[in-house]
Amino acid sequence: MSFDDLLEENKPLAPLTTLGVGGPARWFLEATKEELVAQAAAWARERGVRLLVLGGGSNLVISDAGFDGLVLQIAMHGIDTVEGAGSSGRRIYRAAAGEDWDQFVQKCIDQDCAGIECLAGIPGTVGGTPVQNVGAYGQEVSSTIERVRAFDLATHTWEELPAWDCRFSYRRSRFNTAHRGRFVVTRVDYRLTPGGAPTLTYADLQREFAPDAHPSLAEVAAAVRRIRHAKGMLLVEGDPDCRSAGSFFKNPMITEERADEIAQISGDQPPRYRLPEERKVKIPAAWLIERAGFSKGYTLGAAGISSRHTLALINRGGATSREILALAEQIQNAVRERFGIALEKEPVLVGLH
Repeated sequence: MSFDDLLEENKPLAPLTTLGVGGPARWFLEATKEELVAQAAAWARERGVRLLVLGGGSNLVISDAGFDGLVLQIAMHGIDTVEGAGSSGRRIYRAAAGEDWDQFVQKCIDQDCAGIECLAGIPGTVGGTPVQNVGAYGQEVSSTIERVRAFDLATHTWEELPAWDCRFSYRRSRFNTAHRGRFVVTRVDYRLTPGGAPTLTYADLQREFAPDAHPSLAEVAAAVRRIRHAKGMLLVEGDPDCRSAGSFFKNPMITEERADEIAQISGDQPPRYRLPEERKVKIPAAWLIERAGFSKGYTLGAAGISSRHTLALINRGGATSREILALAEQIQNAVRERFGIALEKEPVLVGLH
């Protein structure tokens, strides 16, 4: 079958996203092998067509007009392991970018490998994790990523990028900042610890266990999923609170002095998570949103705030991307007016500003 025979036209994109909004793709291709990525890049370049890479659709808001270009859905699968990598005795997992992230986490837990257990329950695929430097409950993928394999759309060559060259920071990497849209991730290598202890540094997670408890990796992952479910951050079929793009705003990082000013304005101390390497503190965007006047369950047309977590904006049924963005901007304006903080949107916006 030729490359052109694999292309679909006017493919609906909303069903391929967790938020469920957005128009169609002019062209669409499911890339089940690396060769198709290179072919798609060449096809798009020859025709002057824009290229959009789609993974699990969990951190994405697509314009109601859709995407007038080629959407490349990464659907490569396979996981290989390398034992005793380096002097540390850690195990390398080489996971194809199309692998379901939560299933991959569970596989590593079942094999008693520590390092990503607190990232259980996060929707999406393996390929999206280095882009956003996915993190939750005291862990970030940047602490375990060994290497990222990607196709460079600028040079049309394959690259094997070591972790230091990915330029990771809080919810950032070179893939979503300086080189946004340049690389197509096809494989991620994670360095995990066989027999390692779970990470229990996050307060919400610590409350799930007795002070003297020594939970297993599986027990920690189960607790994480319970917490995420309670906050509407776990995808559950038929649950309206789960029709979201996950956390819609990043937690701002500010100075201690700025946090003190916010405490004076609100009359209440914001929770602070110190980041010594940044010389700043992280405060919850949800805390700011609630004190700017927005409560769980707030609605604006067919868009709304989850009834379980203020950070999740949901499609209540038939919402448009414009309605979702209107609600987001209303929240941003209120937080800026009260606290002088500019909340940054976390999802990737396609065809939207």
